[in-house]
Amino acid sequence: MTRKQKRMSVIFGGLAILGLAAGLVLYALSGTITFFVVPSELAEKNIQPGQRIRLGGMVEAGSWNKGDGVHQTFVVTDTIKSVKVSYDGIVPDLFKENQGVVTEGVLLADGTFKADTVLAKHDENYMPKDVADSLKAKGVKLGKEASQ
Repeated sequence: MTRKQKRMSVIFGGLAILGLAAGLVLYALSGTITFFVVPSELAEKNIQPGQRIRLGGMVEAGSWNKGDGVHQTFVVTDTIKSVKVSYDGIVPDLFKENQGVVTEGVLLADGTFKADTVLAKHDENYMPKDVADSLKAKGVKLGKEASQ
């Protein structure tokens, strides 16, 4: 082998190892990726029961039911469709009806969303960008637009 051939084989070997490492990292992360959807997209995106997702939207007025102990139910809506959410835990202090929320969990076979994490907005002007964009695309007026 000439010196040039040895150098090229080292470079190609290094690239192969780097590519293998990147492939292994992506494969390891593929099982933990959670996708974000609003209620009207559940059917469109063909979300299967048991699949882990993030569900975002607005907490429907009058839907929050504080059950026994820490069990709570509420409805998340994008004004087009609604999804009942079941959550065992304490919701954030800022959680309330007619406010933005992002929940993380799995969709059950009966259409109920079983959440294991609930995130609420931190002030009147904040909503996660993905949630706000999805709701605006569905025609929901947010913030100052809603009060006009």
